[in-house]
Amino acid sequence: MAQIFDTSAAQQDVAKDFLIGSRAAWQDINSRGGLHGRAVNHVSIEVDGTSASLRSAIASVRDNASCVVLSGTTGDPVATQVLDLIRQDNLSMAHAAPWLQNSTIEVDDRTFPIFAAHQEQIGHALRALAGVGVNDVGAVYASPQDYKLHREDIERVAAGLKLRLQSFRGEGDLTQLGQRLTAGTPAILLFLGGTPELIQLAQGLEKQQRQRYLVALADVNLQTVSQIGGARSTPIIVTQPVPVASSSLPVVRAYRDALARLFDEPPAQLSLAGFIAARYTYEVMSAVDGTLTRDSVLAAFQRRSSLDVGGYRVSFDPRRRSGAFVTQSMLTPDGRVVG
Repeated sequence: MAQIFDTSAAQQDVAKDFLIGSRAAWQDINSRGGLHGRAVNHVSIEVDGTSASLRSAIASVRDNASCVVLSGTTGDPVATQVLDLIRQDNLSMAHAAPWLQNSTIEVDDRTFPIFAAHQEQIGHALRALAGVGVNDVGAVYASPQDYKLHREDIERVAAGLKLRLQSFRGEGDLTQLGQRLTAGTPAILLFLGGTPELIQLAQGLEKQQRQRYLVALADVNLQTVSQIGGARSTPIIVTQPVPVASSSLPVVRAYRDALARLFDEPPAQLSLAGFIAARYTYEVMSAVDGTLTRDSVLAAFQRRSSLDVGGYRVSFDPRRRSGAFVTQSMLTPDGRVVG
């Protein structure tokens, strides 16, 4: 099986952790007998986010007859492009459990997203705020692209919850935007963007006298924020479409055990997502009778059967997506992740 991961500056912190989790899962699977008694050759393919790099990656997968599935493509921009390229090339191969966060993309019959996308995460975050009596919320868009992608979802959900919303659209370095916020800006800011931009915004808020809370979506890496020190005075809350890494669910316990045995890495939500992506891929492929081929594996995924992956439920809706599950973790100013 092949896994495409994006090492571009904007996505490498997400892709690195996700890939570690997937590697831990496949190594653990192989240590227990592999798939149908054979070891799984997990091939990771590095791309830089460009169309040329992605086309080369897809070509290498297409031309490798022993490769029967794509699994755990990450991050979101690359997952979106891979979906399009598979469709354009009419590649008869399952694209399993990609880190597809974009809610607006129409999913075809070869792609199988199992994680809650931005729309569900935004709804969860805003409902949680409304539930504790928050009336005013700010929305900070890291770039014009983020504004275009998320504005309608946020405004619709905020209006439904009767939240007063102020919007701030960033361009370039967000440190200056954080410094410019006035006392009238809401104390809670929903952030739409990546890890580097979130760190810039948090650093820009350092000199603000009013305490603020940043609420970001799942493609922000809390561990990276903590390492760089981007939350010295500003608590950061992040939505995540997987259980907290301290959960007692069987799949999370298996993840922590495999990570401790195989990698010198602390548990993290994004690597847990990578682990779950691999385990889901394994569970579906295990149900294939006879020889594993591209067509037989694709047919197994296309059944879109509901699965319990060690307590993590996968159940597809009419949009061909699974993933209503959302939790939250908070990075405290002293560097602890609380889930």
